[in-house]
Amino acid sequence: MNTRKVAQGDRAFIGIATASAVSILAIASSVLIFLSYRSWSTFTEQGLAFITGSTWDSTTDPGTFQIQPMIVGTLLIALLGLLIAVPTSIAVAYFIEFMAPPRLAKVATTFIDLLAALPSVVIGLWGIYVLVPQAISWSTLLSDNLGFIPLFNNETANPQGAPFIAAWTISIMIIPIITSVSREVMSRVDKELLSAASALGASSFTTARRVVIPNAKSGILGGILLGLGRALGETVAIFFVLNLVFETNWYKMLEPRGGNVASLIVSKFGEATESEISALMAAGVVLFIVTLIVNMIATSIVQRSEERMAS
Repeated sequence: MNTRKVAQGDRAFIGIATASAVSILAIASSVLIFLSYRSWSTFTEQGLAFITGSTWDSTTDPGTFQIQPMIVGTLLIALLGLLIAVPTSIAVAYFIEFMAPPRLAKVATTFIDLLAALPSVVIGLWGIYVLVPQAISWSTLLSDNLGFIPLFNNETANPQGAPFIAAWTISIMIIPIITSVSREVMSRVDKELLSAASALGASSFTTARRVVIPNAKSGILGGILLGLGRALGETVAIFFVLNLVFETNWYKMLEPRGGNVASLIVSKFGEATESEISALMAAGVVLFIVTLIVNMIATSIVQRSEERMAS
């Protein structure tokens, strides 16, 4: 073997990998710097009220731009979407990998991959014409029967455009991502562990809970992290099904109050004044930072999980 060629190949690979990593950091930093530069006037004029207030008025001079309802709504919708998508994705991944006949598993895998490739606008249109009528009936059912619980209380009696409906739309978009990653890591679980569980008489549910999920946990959490990033930044599909109301909605998921930062940007940008464009750029900076913080927290959770498994 020619060690010189191997060494040269290693150096080339390391150089390409390093350049790719530096390029990604440079691009992300450039985006943040550009947005910060264009939005600096908003941060100086609005101050801390930009992220703690709930008023958006471009008719005054200077305008009042505050996005707390949009920030809270973004986090609320992402959380609700994950609550729907995560158990569904894990169950579908387990079924495809361990329970479905080979032909059915192949068809299901293809369908999941196809669903992941659908554009946001298609999901949004499907949400308007198919999901929303059904979700409204679900919302009414929850409000009528569980309205004594604050989470399900709807004082407006109009669930259309509520975070609950947006969360279902988001969940449809992130289920394929989490399912694909979860199925891949589940396929790496040691077959001897599965055989041992079967030999001990474990049911499919017990095998999934005690063997598959613990051994694939770090990979599943990674898939959830990817889905969370998609949920926080989704724009078009949410814009179609969510009302933008500048009232902070902390937890009442059936009431059409609050909104979403990305949807706010796309809804206002076309007719925005110069000061409003600066405010929308500032909203982009806030979304960038919020997404970064959430991803850092999620990454920390994944790393701690891996350390516990290693110990």
